[in-house]
Amino acid sequence: MIKLWGRNTSSNVMKVIWLLEELGIAYDRIDVGGSFGGTGTAEYRAMQPLGLVPAIEDGDFQLFESNTILRYICNAHAPATPFYPAEPRARARVEAWMDFQQTAINRPMSTVFLGLVRTAPEQRDMAAIAAAARDAAGHWAILDSRLARQACIASDDFSLADIALGIYVHRWFVMDVPGRPEAPHLRAWYQHLLARPAYARHIALPPS
Repeated sequence: MIKLWGRNTSSNVMKVIWLLEELGIAYDRIDVGGSFGGTGTAEYRAMQPLGLVPAIEDGDFQLFESNTILRYICNAHAPATPFYPAEPRARARVEAWMDFQQTAINRPMSTVFLGLVRTAPEQRDMAAIAAAARDAAGHWAILDSRLARQACIASDDFSLADIALGIYVHRWFVMDVPGRPEAPHLRAWYQHLLARPAYARHIALPPS
């Protein structure tokens, strides 16, 4: 059975939970990180040298980095899943948008999330939050335009790209983001995600 190390409030842990639930793969999750601690031990650092979450153990195999974990789970446990298509060009499109999450969306969304959710109101840097929100809005607009032409991020089919980005779109719509523009196609995609039981159960939660 896969062991998943990480608290369930971490966006990167949520990705892995969501995929495992979608695929019906049994797993055991261990709370570490944040208020749980445990990521500074030598044993944990042997799995995740940066002391972040998540990390997984699959038998005697250990792995870190959430998007790599998603790809590994599909390759090792569900090689026929359409979530990670085998055809090279289709797979490359999925991976490009997974990278987009890490290189474009992650930084401004982290600033907005940490500022609005994990910082006391009297300590918030609203100018920095607003600047990050504008940056994030520009990236979400790229996806809104793409979703005007197709049902999901990489194609009309649900994939790991939707999992990688779907965590953040929930936060984008439920947080009180200053100046958030309308993005009707992005919101329609979000509503589509909410209809997936694993997303509704594990992702669409009050941000904390």
